[in-house]
Amino acid sequence: MFFDQGLIIFVIPAMLFALYAQGKVKSTYNKYSRVFAKKGFTGAQVARKLLDDMGLYDVDVELTGGHLTDHYDPRSKKVRLSREVYYGSSLAALSIAAHETGHANQHANGYFFLTFRNNFFPVAQIGSQMAMPLFFAGFLFGSGILMEVGIALFSFAVLFQIITLPIEFNASSRAMAMLSEAGFIYPDEEKGAKKVLDAAALTYVAATAVALAQILRLLLLRSRRD
Repeated sequence: MFFDQGLIIFVIPAMLFALYAQGKVKSTYNKYSRVFAKKGFTGAQVARKLLDDMGLYDVDVELTGGHLTDHYDPRSKKVRLSREVYYGSSLAALSIAAHETGHANQHANGYFFLTFRNNFFPVAQIGSQMAMPLFFAGFLFGSGILMEVGIALFSFAVLFQIITLPIEFNASSRAMAMLSEAGFIYPDEEKGAKKVLDAAALTYVAATAVALAQILRLLLLRSRRD
């Protein structure tokens, strides 16, 4: 009888960690979305002022739909903020807005990891879409070549996740520095802002852990076919 040992040993623990990370983000966001920054600036105002201070006048700040859908789009040079962040004046809203402007700052300054990831994205996307079908087709039909190709393709998706980590941590570091230096938050509010950013970064750590667990699973399955 077939037993997917790698699923039990590697993937399920990683997925449980990912669920914990998602819960941590939601609980931290919910907590600090109710803690309003004393100076009363909104996320949109923070993003616009930080961009202007960096000389990034060509980067727009836009409202986008959804919940926690905030992101920076390097192709159109737009910081897109969800309604709660765009209009909100909580520590959570300001932290997220500053984080996205951190990405805009990375883009403007040619931050190596961001540039590399943007160029690498098409390769990683192909890898993530084709890896599993090819690998399991090879596993079912006993084709070692297909399994090797599947593993190679999935390694691109893993690399993409690994590259994302320094990008996100760096953006959060920039966000904390900018919020403090620009005077948007008081020193006693920095702890709360950092907790929001740390919780968000945990989701990227979890995503990387899941990707690494999957490739370890594939390698284990491949070894069983030898």
